[in-house]
Amino acid sequence: MTLQDMFTGQRMKIGSSRPTEGIVLSAHVGTNADVFPQILSLHVPPGSTVADVTWGKGVFWRDVDPAAYRVLPSDISMGVDCRALPYEDSSIDCVVLDPPYMEGFYRAESNHKAGAGSHRSFAEAYSNGTEVNTKYVGTYRWQESVTEMYIDASVEAYRVLKTQGVFIVKCQDAVSANRQWLTHVDILNACREIGFTPKDLFVVVRTGKPGISKLHNQVHARKNHSYFLVFTKGRY
Repeated sequence: MTLQDMFTGQRMKIGSSRPTEGIVLSAHVGTNADVFPQILSLHVPPGSTVADVTWGKGVFWRDVDPAAYRVLPSDISMGVDCRALPYEDSSIDCVVLDPPYMEGFYRAESNHKAGAGSHRSFAEAYSNGTEVNTKYVGTYRWQESVTEMYIDASVEAYRVLKTQGVFIVKCQDAVSANRQWLTHVDILNACREIGFTPKDLFVVVRTGKPGISKLHNQVHARKNHSYFLVFTKGRY
């Protein structure tokens, strides 16, 4: 067989392929609840103990068989801070993290917070609806405080995960103070330093258009996508 024949055969092989039903893709137009079960199907074996440490209303789990996993739900309204989990070292198979990724949530002064200070949408999504924002205020300000939360929570996730345990992180990039923050890159780099190995990435594109108020001169593309980052504990 000549080299040309080999390349011709390869082209024929590729050209004769057919779409595979049920294959998991990296990019999705839909909701978190649509994508999350697919992530679990690839990376978290049934029967695993999964700690969802920012449970809120449990939206991620809406389409997951409740018998498939041993789920440990917690969030700050339950008295559990994702940066100080009540689990033993190396005891959990999978940790799921989805803290608020808009910097307005982490402001100490109520009149500086998003939603005219009410933060109702954040509170309802990430807790039982109570005001818990000040418990999240850390060392840094503005968008840096978001990255600080993710890093601190990732360190704690590393502690409680078993070796080769799975860490699923939901995040979104942002523009703050006219500066572009590629938060998913910051999280990726920080998790590498902590000792995680990146394993997968999923892009979720929202189905509707984001609302915009008082926009006079657009200078950045409005974010309408977010990420699920998947890591394993350890270097492989």
